[in-house]
Amino acid sequence: MQLRHLRYFQAVAQEGSFTRAAEKLHMAQPPLSRQIRQFEEELGVALFERTTRALRLTEAGRFLLEQSSLLTARLDEVLEATRRLGQTQRRWFGIGFVPSTLYGFVPELIRQLRGADAQVEVGLAEMTTLPQLEALKAGRIDLGIGRILLDDPAIERRILMTEPLMAAVPLQHALAGQARVGVDRLAREPFVLYPARPRPNFADHVLGLFRAAGHAPQVVQEANELQTAIGLVAAGLGVTVVPASVQRLQRRDVAHVAIDADAFVSPVIASYRKDDRSPFLAQALALAEALAKG
Repeated sequence: MQLRHLRYFQAVAQEGSFTRAAEKLHMAQPPLSRQIRQFEEELGVALFERTTRALRLTEAGRFLLEQSSLLTARLDEVLEATRRLGQTQRRWFGIGFVPSTLYGFVPELIRQLRGADAQVEVGLAEMTTLPQLEALKAGRIDLGIGRILLDDPAIERRILMTEPLMAAVPLQHALAGQARVGVDRLAREPFVLYPARPRPNFADHVLGLFRAAGHAPQVVQEANELQTAIGLVAAGLGVTVVPASVQRLQRRDVAHVAIDADAFVSPVIASYRKDDRSPFLAQALALAEALAKG
């Protein structure tokens, strides 16, 4: 499959006509029809219901139109940013971050870095720690902000702060009114684990803390996103463990309880390429350390 196949398909789907789509694409109709047929054969599904009166999308076609429109819109944004960078000679500085860090100092870090240098465009990508390391080595990002320590000879890591972990429980739960909860008590509750993948990640860090305390929580549900995990807790499926800064969500259907164990903490870690001597990276690290210290 090639990108042009998606563009051709989208044009036909949006116009509802091969003739109008061909005109929009500045090409003849027969080649366009052949390209769509080849695309359908490659996918192994029909994308259009063809009748003498109308051209309609099949269920598969409707799904593909919705999902591919998101992809091509994002691609258009990337291409436009590429042109803008090339035309202005601005430098790109990519930051990868795990979602839970957005409840701490990271939003302020991003805000200040975006205005720090008119010749640097700061890009953002939500990703867990392991993909951050891969993106750093590939040059897709320049700074990763994560929560687990992973060894890689090409990557330097710097612990910016250590944040307490808390139990997130349904508002009507028996633990909700308590100031603190012991690990043994917490481990007896059904547990919502996140993120589910890719591993290793924050989930492994939390499970490791329970194991070190001699417990293995009963995982009843896994979620890929922090917000999803919190929603499942609110729905009564179980409890979970979150960084203390997540309290800033101020959800009315979830209570946060301190965990009575000094080991239940989560570091916030900056990762970057060992050979990167960029002045802007040095500025970003210094700012991150200052903000993390409060």
